[in-house]
Amino acid sequence: MSPRVAAIIVAGGRGLRAGPGGPKQYRDIAGRTVIARALEPFATHSDISCVQPVCHADDGDAFAAAARGITHLSPVQGGASRQASVRAGLEALGQYAPDIVMIHDAARPFVSQALISRAIVAVKETGAAIPAIAVADTIKQVDGSGKIVSTPVRADLRIAQTPQVFSFDKILDAHRRAAHEGLSEFTDDAALAEWAGMTVATFEGDALNIKLTTPEDFAREEARLSPSLGNTRLGDTSLGDIRTGTGYDVHALGDGDHVMICGVRVPFHRGFIAHSDGDVGLHALVDALLGALADGDIGSHFPPSDPKWKGASSDRFLDDAARRVRERGGRIANLEVTLICERPKIGPHRDAMRAKIAEIAGISISRVAVKATTSERLGFTGREEGIAATASATIRLPLGQD
Repeated sequence: MSPRVAAIIVAGGRGLRAGPGGPKQYRDIAGRTVIARALEPFATHSDISCVQPVCHADDGDAFAAAARGITHLSPVQGGASRQASVRAGLEALGQYAPDIVMIHDAARPFVSQALISRAIVAVKETGAAIPAIAVADTIKQVDGSGKIVSTPVRADLRIAQTPQVFSFDKILDAHRRAAHEGLSEFTDDAALAEWAGMTVATFEGDALNIKLTTPEDFAREEARLSPSLGNTRLGDTSLGDIRTGTGYDVHALGDGDHVMICGVRVPFHRGFIAHSDGDVGLHALVDALLGALADGDIGSHFPPSDPKWKGASSDRFLDDAARRVRERGGRIANLEVTLICERPKIGPHRDAMRAKIAEIAGISISRVAVKATTSERLGFTGREEGIAATASATIRLPLGQD
């Protein structure tokens, strides 16, 4: 019988060395979030039975948006250190009783399924194995003043990577023992396994399986994967056809106790008069995407005359428009919506709206903008008779689709 293999994806860090822009695991690299790239190879590998993400307590919405469409277990909350976060993932996996566990850093988004397969083979030798790369440069050990103390033999040195793979019971026991003894400074799970007396083997790593740490790392990898460079080494199709579409929608206000705006239920003393839920923000975004695709408008795909769409949630419309972009081999580069109303106030709900749009469209929240303005009490929006929205969408499609 084949062993049950589980994977833990550690994504609880703040990534401060990566510079401004929020936690690095939720930033984009060539149109996909770092964490989505890290999760997918494990979630789709035929030998992996379950994937356990470990996230920061503040990142629930960001993770949900980034991981939309990828199969995984419910995320568990990480600890104050990487070691504590790994243990949280291990404890959560206990109910699934895996034989083998792979522990991978979300900051390594270019892990390949071939590397995962090599890890599963390697762990059978000793119950613990890590991917490693030979050191190409000469390494110097220095003292506190920067003077060279020694020159280690280069042939004996390796650069450690993840996923690191272990017998589940052994590594869980090692983590529990370390926690009990108050030891929390291990820089990787292999070091903890060594401390626990385990023999850790190495197997062939992958030079592309780099860890994103600094702003320079992000810039370099964005350039490497940039469609403008026509990169086909990783199977990317050049997406040099950049298109922009705009959308506009308006709905009158009537009786009700809330309005749906950009996928968020906003308490209000009025409600939209509409065939669907009247979400002007999402409707405008749908038209913007369809405009960029030159594929009609929202009314042609979801006619208000069709009873099927009566009271429908507008996230279905945006999901369909985003799917049409993907089916053309493209990706969404940016979505922006401006809401025009006196009330309700949009500011308190802005981030929730951005997160919801990102989740529906399957993109990073960093690619979504929600703005609001009033009409200075002029016109139907100024008289609070209705709410309007304008939107724009930028997409990238493969060249040669004309």
